[in-house]
Amino acid sequence: MSLALLVCVILLVGFEAEALSYDYSASIECLAHPQNPLYNGGIIQNPELNNGLQGWTAFGDARIEHRESLGNKYVVAHRRNQAHDSVSQKIYLQKDKHYTLSAWIQVSEGNVPVTAIVKTTTRLKFAGAIFAESNCWSMLKGGFTADESGPAELYFEGNNTSVEIWIDNVALQPFTEGEWRSHQDESIEKARKRKVLVRAVDEQGNPLPNASISFVLTRPGFPFGSAINSYILNNGLYKNWFTSRFTVTTFENEMKWYSTENVQGREDYSVADAMLQFVKQHNIAVRGHNIFWDDPRYQPGWVPSLSPYQLNSAVEKRVRSVVSRYRGQLISWDVVNENLHFSFFEGKLGQAFSGRIFHEAHNIDGQTTLFLNEYNTIEDSRDGVSIPARYIQKLKKIQSYPGNAGLPIGIGLEAHFSGPGINFPYLRASIDYLAATRLPIWITELDVASQPRQSQYFELALRELHGHPMVRGIVMWTAWSPQGCYRICLVDNNFRNLPAGNVVDRLLSEWRLSKLSGMTDQNGFFEANLFHGDYEMEISHPVMKNYTFTQRLQVTPIEEYFKETKQFVQLSMK
Repeated sequence: MSLALLVCVILLVGFEAEALSYDYSASIECLAHPQNPLYNGGIIQNPELNNGLQGWTAFGDARIEHRESLGNKYVVAHRRNQAHDSVSQKIYLQKDKHYTLSAWIQVSEGNVPVTAIVKTTTRLKFAGAIFAESNCWSMLKGGFTADESGPAELYFEGNNTSVEIWIDNVALQPFTEGEWRSHQDESIEKARKRKVLVRAVDEQGNPLPNASISFVLTRPGFPFGSAINSYILNNGLYKNWFTSRFTVTTFENEMKWYSTENVQGREDYSVADAMLQFVKQHNIAVRGHNIFWDDPRYQPGWVPSLSPYQLNSAVEKRVRSVVSRYRGQLISWDVVNENLHFSFFEGKLGQAFSGRIFHEAHNIDGQTTLFLNEYNTIEDSRDGVSIPARYIQKLKKIQSYPGNAGLPIGIGLEAHFSGPGINFPYLRASIDYLAATRLPIWITELDVASQPRQSQYFELALRELHGHPMVRGIVMWTAWSPQGCYRICLVDNNFRNLPAGNVVDRLLSEWRLSKLSGMTDQNGFFEANLFHGDYEMEISHPVMKNYTFTQRLQVTPIEEYFKETKQFVQLSMK
C-alpha cells in the first residue's frame, strides 16, 4: 500500500477577541473629504461636527466657528495670537489606559505643522503631529497613555498663528492594558502565523485516520536579531550564545566609513569581511550599516576639512567601494543614516545629496533594499524633526530624484527608547501612518535607556513591535563588549543571561514553535497553527511499519495583512 498526503496551507481566517479590535488603518494622502472618524469617535462628543459646536470650545484666545463646505461640516479656529490658540474638547481620562487619537486637519494656507496636545491638571502630553495643508484634509494619528485619572482637555496647536486651523472627524478611543495586549495577540495570529491543514489518504484517495504527524521548526520566518561587533570573532562563548538565537544582525561600527577608511586612501575591510564570513556560515542575514552617517560628529577625521570638490570625490569613491564590495551579500543598506536630524552632506554638497546616493547605491546593488534609518520617529512625539509626517516628506524627496521612482526603499526605525516609560499608543499609531506607504518597515536598533523598569519596558517594546502586523523584522542594539553595552546588555561577561537576556529567551520561546505533533482524525485531517518559518514534517502510519516520511514545509507570510490566500502542496509516500 502507498500513502498519499495532501497538504493545504491556509491563512488563519479569524481570531476571536472579546476586546474592541484596534484599527491599524491610516492615510498619508491629503484628501478632498476627511474619512469617517475611527471607532465612531470613541469618547469624543460630536466628532463629525454635525451638531454644530456641541462639545467644542475655543482654547486660549482663539475664535472658533462652525463651517460647512461641499456638505462637510467642521470647526475652524481663527484670530490666533499664540501657538496654542485653537479649538478644544474637555475629556475625562482614566489612569493607565491607552488612548489612540485620530483627527483630520486642514489649514487656511501653506503647509503647516499642527500638533495634538492633551492638557491635564499637572502636565501637557504630546499626542501626535501632522503637516496640514490648505484645500485638502490630512490625517493626524497618534496617542498617549494616561498617567492619572481626571479631567483633561484635547486641543490642537500650530506655531504659525497667521493661519486658521480646521478640525474634523476626531476620535479618541481608550483601551485597557488587557485590551492592548489582546491586539498584539490578535495581530500575531493573523500576521505571524498560518494554518497548516494536512490530509492523509491512501493511493485510492481514501482517508487514513491515526497517521502520526509532527512539525519541527528548522528556521524561524520572522527576522529577529541583535547587533554584533568584532569581539565576536575571537570569543567562543559569544559565538555560541549569538548563533543559537538569532537570524539577522547589524555590524555595530565595522562597516561605517570611519572604520573602513580611517586614513584617507587606506581602506581596510578585513574586520567587516571576517564578521560577514562568520555570520554567513551560520545562515544569519546582515543589514548593511551604513554607507554614510549624516551626523558631523561621526565622519572620518580627515573628511570635515575637505573642500566641496574633494568631498564629492571622496563620497563617490566610498559609495563605489563599500556597496560593490558587499553587493548581493546584504539584505539591506542604511544609505544616509539619520538624515532627518543631521545634514552634514547636504550642507556641503547640496539638498539632492541623499536622493543621489540612493540612486547610485541602487545602480551598484540593484537587489538590495535601501533604507532611510532614523531615530525618534516612533520614540518621542515631542521631536518634531523626525515625526512620521516629516519622515514621509523626506522619503518623497528621495523618491523624486531623477531615476529613483520604484527603487526598493525601506523604512528603518531605530527605536532607541529613553526613559521614563514608552508612549505605546503613539508608537503604534506612528507605525500605522508609515505603513500607509506600503514600504517594508524594520526596527533597526532597539534598546531602552536605563531606568527602574528597564527590562520590563524592553519586553513591552519587543511585544508591541513584534505584534504590529506591518513590522518586517527587528534588530536590537545590544552588541556585547567587555566594557558594557550601549544602553542595555543581554548577558554578562561570562555570557550568562541578564534580565534583558531572559526577556529575549522567553519571547523566542513564545514566537518559535519548537515541535508540534498529533494524529489525523477519522477523515484523515490534522490541523496546526504554525509561525512562519521552515519546518521538517514527519508523517507515519500504522500500515507503514518502521517507516517515517519526512517532508520539508515552508510556512510563508502573505504580502497583505487582511488578504486570504491558500497554498496547496501535493505529497506522496510509497
